[in-house]
Amino acid sequence: MDPSKSATAPPPEWAGEKSTMGHMPPPPYQDNAIMGYPQPVMGYPPQPQGYGAPPQYGGAFGPQQQYPGGQQTTVTVQPTVYVTRGPLAVPVNDYLCYSIFTLLCCCLPLGIAALIYSISAREANHAGDQASAERSSRMSKILNHVGLGLGIGFIVLCIVYAVVLAN
Repeated sequence: MDPSKSATAPPPEWAGEKSTMGHMPPPPYQDNAIMGYPQPVMGYPPQPQGYGAPPQYGGAFGPQQQYPGGQQTTVTVQPTVYVTRGPLAVPVNDYLCYSIFTLLCCCLPLGIAALIYSISAREANHAGDQASAERSSRMSKILNHVGLGLGIGFIVLCIVYAVVLAN
């Protein structure tokens, strides 16, 4: 930028620009920099550093009033407490994978029932209801065993039937 030209007048090719609509142009850049930073230009007043009390302004209802005795009110926030199972309560096995296997590979009706009981056992575990989780888990295991036995028995019967027909 040519220092001989005035920084307040825009170039003639900018005559139709909005920058000339009554606004002051920004202050010129100063080249005398200290340690690589330009000198601050007079502008905004320096802001206070650190954390202090906010200034007392008068609002729509007048100036703010101090509490009696000049004391400040302290608000204490309690931490969130989560209810968990005791140290002896161990989550019950829900046999969910076994139920899905029984559903897809062995016996569809018993697999569906076992899956429902498995999900019920999982929800009871999360809720902390140990007795209900044990009942649902036991029923899911029984249904899975019966479904697996029926599925294996059906496959064995099919193989025997195929062998008999082949002879």
